[in-house]
Amino acid sequence: MHVVITGAGRGIGKALADRYRAAGHRVTGTARDGSAEIRLDVTDPAAQTAMAAQLAGDPVDLLICNAGLYPDKGQRLEDGYPAQMWAEAFAVNVTGVFLSVQALLPNLRAATGKIGLISSQMASHQRAPGGSYIYRSSKAAVLNLGRNLAADLKPEGIAVGIYHPGWVQTDMGGPQAEITVDQAAEGLADRFAALDIADTGCFRTWDGRDHAF
Repeated sequence: MHVVITGAGRGIGKALADRYRAAGHRVTGTARDGSAEIRLDVTDPAAQTAMAAQLAGDPVDLLICNAGLYPDKGQRLEDGYPAQMWAEAFAVNVTGVFLSVQALLPNLRAATGKIGLISSQMASHQRAPGGSYIYRSSKAAVLNLGRNLAADLKPEGIAVGIYHPGWVQTDMGGPQAEITVDQAAEGLADRFAALDIADTGCFRTWDGRDHAF
């Protein structure tokens, strides 16, 4: 199986890459800083085109769109959340996901592959305790994007799943988070393996529970 993972240089993405390699699968990881097989800024159309050229004719069985950022921790409603922060977060968390899927669509079609999008429980309209407006909004947009991709790609047999990875002990989640990176990677890998066209468009947690939209 050929797995492509964006944001594979650290955290959940790296743990997933390590796990798939240990299981004997071929992994192509991307990272903006060059710490994975392909240097990719997911927001850069030219870089996406270059990745597509590098992988031309190479079927992709699973694309995991993991690259993301959470820039607005601690921002105040009164004077925080600057416009540039919104633009940067949506460029990575939403546009970057779409561009990655678009760039590798021929590869996914060649394998009748699957797409796993990393969103968050913070995307759920039923979980809105306030704050983190940029991150919540961007991950809600990823959820919506995934649902629409699922509808468009279903006739081709390409399944799309959207996942909450858990509150994970990464740079983003912090040391006080509930689960380890390895636990998140193991759970997500199980979810990707179980994904099929019958439940395309699902929104699930890392440990297999359906999540409220």
